[in-house]
Amino acid sequence: MAYRKIGVLLVGTVLTVTTAGVRPAAAAAPGDDQQYLPADKTGFLTSADTRSRVWATVQRSGGLGEIFYPDIGTPSVRAWQFVVTGPGGYAVRADQAAVTTELTDGRSLSYRQTFTERSGRWRLTVAYTTDPRSAAVLADLRFTTRGDRPHRVYAVYDPALGNTRGNDSGRTEGDALLAADGPVTSALAARPAFTATSSGHAGTDDGWTDLLADGRMDVRNGSAAAGSLVQTGETTLTGAPGRREATLALGFAPDTAAALAVSRDVLARGFGPVAREYAHGWSRYLDGLHRPPPGADPRLYRVSAMVLAASEDKTYRGAYIAAPAAPWAFGRDDPSGPYHLVWSRDLYQIATGLLAAGDRAGANRALDHLFTVQQRPDGSFPQNARVDGTPVWAGLQLDEVALPLVLAYQLNRTDPATWGHVRRAADFLLAFEQDGNRAPWSPQDRWENQSGYSPATIAAQIAGLVCAASLARANGDTAAADRYLAAADEWQRRVKAWTVTGTGPYSSRPYFLRLTKDGQPDRGTTYDIGDSGPAGVDQRAVVDPGFLELVRLGVLPAGDPVVRDSLAVVDRQLGVPTRRGLFWYRASFDGYGEKADGSAWDYPLPAGSRITRGRAWPLLNGERGEYAVAAGDIGAARRQLATMARTAGPGLLLPEQVWDRRPPFREPGTPTTSATPLTWSHAQYLRLAADTAAGRVLEQPAVVADRYLR
Repeated sequence: MAYRKIGVLLVGTVLTVTTAGVRPAAAAAPGDDQQYLPADKTGFLTSADTRSRVWATVQRSGGLGEIFYPDIGTPSVRAWQFVVTGPGGYAVRADQAAVTTELTDGRSLSYRQTFTERSGRWRLTVAYTTDPRSAAVLADLRFTTRGDRPHRVYAVYDPALGNTRGNDSGRTEGDALLAADGPVTSALAARPAFTATSSGHAGTDDGWTDLLADGRMDVRNGSAAAGSLVQTGETTLTGAPGRREATLALGFAPDTAAALAVSRDVLARGFGPVAREYAHGWSRYLDGLHRPPPGADPRLYRVSAMVLAASEDKTYRGAYIAAPAAPWAFGRDDPSGPYHLVWSRDLYQIATGLLAAGDRAGANRALDHLFTVQQRPDGSFPQNARVDGTPVWAGLQLDEVALPLVLAYQLNRTDPATWGHVRRAADFLLAFEQDGNRAPWSPQDRWENQSGYSPATIAAQIAGLVCAASLARANGDTAAADRYLAAADEWQRRVKAWTVTGTGPYSSRPYFLRLTKDGQPDRGTTYDIGDSGPAGVDQRAVVDPGFLELVRLGVLPAGDPVVRDSLAVVDRQLGVPTRRGLFWYRASFDGYGEKADGSAWDYPLPAGSRITRGRAWPLLNGERGEYAVAAGDIGAARRQLATMARTAGPGLLLPEQVWDRRPPFREPGTPTTSATPLTWSHAQYLRLAADTAAGRVLEQPAVVADRYLR
C-alpha cells in the first residue's frame, strides 16, 4: 500500500513507466492541470459482472470522482459533478450545498447522494450505478424546487482518459458529448436529451467558469482541441412538473462510435432495470459467502467483502489494488497512482480477508496473480506492479517475498507448480544479501521507508520458511525443508536479540522496537525517520505495534512477557484516545499524513521539519483485536471490532487513517483525507470478525504454531 517514502524518492522513475493508452500529458496543452479529487471517498461502485470494466468513486463533497477504465489501475475521469442555476444570475456548484451520501442497499454497492441548497430553494438527488453488461456509469437525477421559480441543472464532466489530465479532445455529436485520448474514449448522453452542450478547457471556457459567472450557459463550443478538457451538458431539469427526472449515461469504449452506442443502449434499457440487475449481481456474490458472524456489523461486513471483490481487475484476474484513490500529492504528480497498484503485502491481506469471508476462489486468484509477477530469475516479488504485472517501484521488502509462501500454505496449494514458485521465493530469502547484510535484515520494512531488522518482517520470513518447508515435504523435497526449517529456527531464536532493547527510554523492562538498523537494540544507533519526521533519532526511541505479527503468525505466544511489556509501551507512546475508541499511530514520530494545518501531505519534506503528521490507523485496531483473540480475550477482540466499525464513513467505507487530536479538523476517530476505502482495512475487519466468532486466529499457520507454540 502506498504510504511510502522510498517510493516517493522514485517518482521521477515512476513517471516514465507507461502502458498502452497511458501517456504523459502534453506540456503545452490548453487548460489548467487539476489534481485528482480528495481520496476520502464515500462510495465505490462497480458491477460484480466481469463484462463491465468500469469502476466509479463517490466524493464526500458530492458527485463522482475518479472513474476507472479500462482497468482498475487506470483512472479515466477526474470528476463528474453538477451545477444548479436560477433566476437573477444565481448559480452554485451542487457540491457547495449540504451533501449527504447513503448506501441504499446493504447487499449491493449502491449509493445515492442528496444535495440540499442551504436556504431550501432546491434539492437534487442523484443515484449511481454501473451497467453489468458494459463499461457504462449511470446517474439517475431527481430535482425539486421550492415555489415556481425555474432553475436549471447542468452536468459538468472532467475526463482524464487513459490516466492523463491534459490530452483529451472533445466534441458534440447530436445531443451527446464525445471525448477521446487515443484508444480510450467516452460518450456522455442523457434521457431526456441534453438541451445544450459544450466542450471547453479547465479554467478558461469550462462549464464551471461559464455557469458560475452569470448563471447562464453562454459558451456552447461544438468541439475542443486536446487539452485539459471539461464538457458540459444542460439537462431538462427545472423543478417544474414533468421536468424533475432525468438519467445520464457515461459510456466508455476504444472508439467514440462504440462509446456512444454503449451510452445509448444503457439509456434505452433505463436506470431502474440496470440498477436492479447490478444489485442482483452483488446479492448473488454475497450468497456465496459466509453469513456475517455474531458481533460484526452485518452491513459493514458485507460492504467489506464487496469492497475487496470490487478492487479486483476484470481483465487481469487476481490483481487487487490497494485503494481506488490517489491521496495528497499522489493525486497531483504521480500518474501511476501508487494506491492503484498491486502490492504483494496488501494482496496477502486481501486474500486472507477473502478467505475469512468465504471467497476461496478470489484468494486463489490472488496467489495465482502473485506467481505471474514473481521476478525472474531470483524468485522475489516486486515492491508493487501495475495490474498487468509490470513492476513500478524498485524497492524490496522481504515480508512481501515471504507472505505469498504463507498464503500458499493457507490455501493448501501442494501441487508441483505452486511448489516451484514457493521454492524460488524461499531460496531467495535464504540467499539474500545486500550491503553486507543478510536476511532477515530487509532493505525496507512494512512501512517502506526504513531498512533493518524489523520484528514484523522477521515474523513473516520465519512463517514463510516454515510454510515453505511444509510444501517441500508434500513434494518430497526433504533437503529443502530441512534448510528452510534450520533458518527459521535460528531467526526465531534470535528475533529478540535483534529487535528488543533493555536500555530504551520508555520502560525499565525490555520492549520491541520498530526496527534496529544494525541488529544491536541496546546501542543508540540513530537514523532519520523520514516523511518530515525528526533526524538522528535513537533507534531505542522508535516503536510500533508490528511485533504483534510474531503472535499472529504463531512465532511467539501471546503471553510472552516481552510482548506484553511492549504493548504497554505502545499504548503509552502511540495510543490515541477518542470518543470513538482508542486508536494507535503506526510508529513513533510518523509524518505520513496531513500537514499540521490539515492540508495535504506533500514532498519533498526536509528531514526534521515536522511539517506533516501521521494520524491513527484503524487497521491497527484489527491487529490488536487479533492479538486479543490469540490471548483468549474474545471480549477485548469484539471491542476492537466495534471500534473499527465506528471509523466507517457515511457509505460504510473504512479509511487508511482517522483524525487524532492534533488538532481535530473533523471529529477524532473519523476518516482523514487519506485513502478511503483502504482494502487492507476492510480485509482486517473481515478477518477479525471471523476470528472472534471462531475463538482463534484463523489465518495463523498451524504448521508454524505447532512448531513454536505447542
